Amino acid sequence: MKKFGLIGRNIGYSFSRKYFAEKFKNLSITDCSYENFDIENITSVPDILTLPQLIGVNVTIPYKQKIIPYLDEISEEAQTIGAVNTITIQNGKTKGYNTDAFGFRQALEHHWNPCIHQNAKALILGDGGAAKAIHFVFNKMNIPWTTISRKSEIHFENLSHHIVSEHLLIIQCTPVGTFPNVEETLPFPFEAITQQHFIMDLIYNPSETLFMKKCKEKGAAVINGEEMLIGQAEKAWEIWNAR
Repeated sequence: MKKFGLIGRNIGYSFSRKYFAEKFKNLSITDCSYENFDIENITSVPDILTLPQLIGVNVTIPYKQKIIPYLDEISEEAQTIGAVNTITIQNGKTKGYNTDAFGFRQALEHHWNPCIHQNAKALILGDGGAAKAIHFVFNKMNIPWTTISRKSEIHFENLSHHIVSEHLLIIQCTPVGTFPNVEETLPFPFEAITQQHFIMDLIYNPSETLFMKKCKEKGAAVINGEEMLIGQAEKAWEIWNAR
């Protein structure tokens, strides 16, 4: 039996386990399983990565950056990004990859054409592991970006209408509004959102967050994070099977 899984915290809602269970069923794969490793502390990781028959794991909030020191090697792209969300285990050695960047760019370009929006600037809300992958993609696409977080010079409390109006591409990377806290949203000047804005909220549960709803009410084009998740999951599966 080949074992795969997801490392994270409070991941009972997780997309990945259900997605891969359905994938195995649809492809008539009977020798693979996928389970959640819901851990309170990163120090539990070595015990997971040495489990018998485990050959690959995904990594989610809040461990995409914290897990790096526990790995034997990471890919060049993951090194540049500074976050890992996919790990292979082969002959007792672990290697980290980042498939978030692939999944994000694939989803973005499916809905938003960079050739049409050549002078667009982006706001990235949040500064976690997923945000780091988005920095990487925007740098590759030559899209100027600004991070808004609790630690940044421009933060949620002083984010002005003018800044929002100048940045027509907005990516929401924080977990605020994730199930079960569906009534929560970021402090944000929604009045500055227009029909020219494109909004991507990386949350997928619920399928429409309060943040998305408020932006949609202002006429913005809005998508959630499900396509990105599928893209990164398929890329992870490709990496695991290229061993």
